[in-house]
Parts: sequence; C-alpha cells; structure tokens
Amino acid sequence: MESVQHKVAGAREKGETIDYLAFVPDGEPTLDANIGCEMALLGALEIKTAVISNASLIWHQDVREELGQADWVSLKVDAASEDTWRRVNRPHGKLNLASIQEGMLDFARHYDGALMTETMLVNGVNDGEDDIRQVADFLARLRPDRAYLAIPIRPPAEPWARPPQEPVINRAYQVLSESVGHVEYLIGYEGNAFAFTGDVEQDLLSITAVHPMREDAVDEFLARANVDWTVVRQLVAQDRLVETEYRNHRFYLRRLR
Repeated sequence: MESVQHKVAGAREKGETIDYLAFVPDGEPTLDANIGCEMALLGALEIKTAVISNASLIWHQDVREELGQADWVSLKVDAASEDTWRRVNRPHGKLNLASIQEGMLDFARHYDGALMTETMLVNGVNDGEDDIRQVADFLARLRPDRAYLAIPIRPPAEPWARPPQEPVINRAYQVLSESVGHVEYLIGYEGNAFAFTGDVEQDLLSITAVHPMREDAVDEFLARANVDWTVVRQLVAQDRLVETEYRNHRFYLRRLR
C-alpha cells in the first residue's frame, strides 16, 4: 500500500493520468495470497483496479472471490483443448483445463466488473482452424465484454515462437467475432506511453520487470525525464538490464534473478 501510494503521488506530481492500478507482477498475480487484502487497501486511493491473470488458479473459490473485487479482469484463453493448451501454455502438471474453464465460467456468471479475455496465437501451435473454433465456442459461453486477439510482439520465452501469417490472424478475428460481440487486435506495437514518477532508474527497472521496452520507447522515456542513455548503459553493465533483439527491434528487459 505504501509503495503504491508513493508511485501514485510521484506520477500525479508529473502530471500522469492513472486509469487503473493494475496487478501485473513477475508471474501470475493470483499466486499472491494477499491480493484480496491489497485490493481492499487500495480502495482508499479511489482508483479503479485491474488484474491481468492467466486464469490458472481461478478454479479456487477464494481466488474467484478475490478477483471479484477488481473493476477490470483479463483472463487468458489461448486454447480450449487440453493438448493444445499444454503445448502453448506449458502449465504445471497438476493443473487441469476443464477445471480452469469451469472456474472461468463460474467467475463470469457472478462478476459485475469489466471482463476481458486475451488469446495469443503462435504460429504452428494454436492457430489451426479447429483450435480457433474451439476457443470461439468457449468464449461464446464465457461472454466476455471484450476479447483481445494477440500475437508475440515482444521477446517471447522461446526463440521459435513467431506470429502467424496475416491471413490466419484475420481468419481468427472473423471466427471469434461470430461468437463475441467485441473483438480487438493486439497485434501492433502498443506505443511508448509509460508513466514517469521522477526516479528514472527505478521506473525503468519496474517497467521492464513486467514489460520489455523497445529501444525507441526507452529513448522517449529518457527524453521526458531529461536524462541521457548513461543510466541505461550503467544498468546493462551492472547486469540489471538485458538487451535483446526480436523482429528487427532492440528491447530492454529487467534481469530477473
């Protein structure tokens, strides 16, 4: 709570607009046993809360109840068949897709906030006609307010992970649109709108811990902070930031130990 208060105050001092306090940690946010308590405390700030979850624990009733406190929730639906789900998401061996799907459906029936889904298509893994139609059929039952269709646009966990070809992405959009009222693409560069709180080093480390920054985004961020690239070069030299290349762009991400 103190950490968020500090960040909010710093952002507002710099004239930043805050839409949501989003739970996007170094991993799955519902693994945090205190997430419900944290959202309750953050309510004092009178800013909407959002949780971006892979839905792996939503089969737990207490997780559903805690997520229900958020104003905006996004759930991952990369596949609707067990085999494809295991290929694309590589879940813990004790997790079961049927239980997760039932948990999502139960959550959707009782949730009165904004419910989103995100489906990331990976070339040759979950972009086949049958896989896409199975996802569309499940989303028709889930009835999210909005379904996002994504592709790998930032450095993935595996170098072989690549986006499908454009006709495949378009076909997926058309199929999902038959089942969900509002489908949107997440297939282009999302821009450089990263909030600045005044502490350049900590801001960079905080952002890149959960969101690799493209070189031009870092450059724009440094310009807003009125500093040069020295701080970035120092962080790279200290092995706290990592440089990597993906799809002809250079990215910076935090070294997670």
